[in-house]
Amino acid sequence: MAAISGGKTYHHGDLRNALICAAVDLATEGGPERVVLREAARRVGVSPTAAYRHFEGRGELLAAVREHARRALADAMERTATRIPGADDCALAAETRLAALCRGYVAFAVAQPGLYRSAFSTPSADDAETAAEGPGAAEVRAFTLLTDALAAVAATARPPRVARPAAEAAAWSAVHGLSLLLLEDPLRRLPAQRRDDVVESTLAMVVSGTRAC
Repeated sequence: MAAISGGKTYHHGDLRNALICAAVDLATEGGPERVVLREAARRVGVSPTAAYRHFEGRGELLAAVREHARRALADAMERTATRIPGADDCALAAETRLAALCRGYVAFAVAQPGLYRSAFSTPSADDAETAAEGPGAAEVRAFTLLTDALAAVAATARPPRVARPAAEAAAWSAVHGLSLLLLEDPLRRLPAQRRDDVVESTLAMVVSGTRAC
């Protein structure tokens, strides 16, 4: 069952999930660096020994947080896409969905920088041995959403065509790179309207580049 952070009160009917919820809160507050098993145990109100019965170490707990964050990112993309109005033109609808998914990606990063960084965190050498991944579905879902959207743009083109090889990686690189730039200097300091302009310009380039493939 996926952990869903619910504030600062935790229930111990499922201690493992409670620890993940606490760790998600830590990541939300300060990114993957804040995810520490002992601190999660303290927040839940149990001893570190009790926490270690469910997680071998920080790496395993961080992997659970990473899975949660990747799922939240994909959910945000899908929510943004479902809010767009429908279009009678299939090609326009496909392009609009692609842009909306990308917009949701960037918006999640800006709104949840700690979780976004956690979604793509890499375990340290000390944590690597206990950083076993989950089932993997959450890891690739954001990428799959982009891949499917790009395929739809290609299929609805006139005439229909096959998407350019590695187009999905190029689109992901564009939105991921922009997201990171918006979280760091100098783009982090952009006024909201200017930031929105940069986002929309980047998304227009992604869509037009896909259309021209």
